[in-house]
Amino acid sequence: MNINNRYYVFLVLSILGLGVLFAQQDAQYTQYMFNTMSVNPAYAGSRGQLSIAALYRAQWIGLDGAPTTQTLNLHSPIRNSKLGYGLSIVNDEIGDGTVQETYFDAVLSYTIDVSLEGKLSFGLKAGGNLLNFDFTKLRNFDSEPVNSDNIENRFSPNFGVGLYYHTNKFYAGLSAPNLLQTEHFDNSQRDANTVQFLSKERINFYLITGYVFDLNGNLKFKPAILTKVVGGAPLQVDISANFMFNDKFTFGAAYRWDAALSAMAGFQISDQFMLGLAYDKETTELGGTRFNDGSFEVFLRFELVKSFQRLVSPRFF
Repeated sequence: MNINNRYYVFLVLSILGLGVLFAQQDAQYTQYMFNTMSVNPAYAGSRGQLSIAALYRAQWIGLDGAPTTQTLNLHSPIRNSKLGYGLSIVNDEIGDGTVQETYFDAVLSYTIDVSLEGKLSFGLKAGGNLLNFDFTKLRNFDSEPVNSDNIENRFSPNFGVGLYYHTNKFYAGLSAPNLLQTEHFDNSQRDANTVQFLSKERINFYLITGYVFDLNGNLKFKPAILTKVVGGAPLQVDISANFMFNDKFTFGAAYRWDAALSAMAGFQISDQFMLGLAYDKETTELGGTRFNDGSFEVFLRFELVKSFQRLVSPRFF
């Protein structure tokens, strides 16, 4: 087995937690600020129009079998009501098809006015995920196959909740997108010659907040923080700083505590379309290997803005 393959095996075994309890985390995004409904269902409908967003993330480029994530979501307010709705699909893949998990969710939000500018939204998400695990593609460090039955389209239901407050310049949200602690698989009671592992879906709690400063007539500045807490895993804190120039270009940087540095850029192509790019460089030991060229994201958003409703100033969150 070559060194690169050893990193691949270590990656899959570590993610799956073979031999230990694995506290599974939700998919990770650098451009979460443009993909907020994925972490907080109360965000649905808050942009005031139909919004459709797609995101692709390739993690740890250059490492065989590294994770990839694809997301597609849409949300919109329901006309003449305080309700909003949303639909979301997230697909995670690890190990070139060794593990594939697909999430399907429907979202409903309700918004109330709490001040002249402030709005408070309550969100509920319901759905589930399909898990596929091909053990025939998995090998241990001695190149021996892992002895276990394959998992095909195993369905697990879930639901989540969220709160989201925002004005024209400030936002804050608290959410738990998946409240059920699902046990995906457990062979820890098998014989001693079998590799033993236990995988559970743990509750992920998110706190997000940010504020937009008008530096001058053409330049805006938005610092933001995302904090994620999940049992059995380190605290994750993402600190970002983004600028918007002339209501068209966004650029900035982010730091994921003890994990990665990121660069981000976006372009408002038209009133309807926005394109975003992000690049992460790991600050961990894995990031220093010659097989890891960092992580990459591309994001595209379409919004149904009619020609007679041109955006005077696009929302920065």
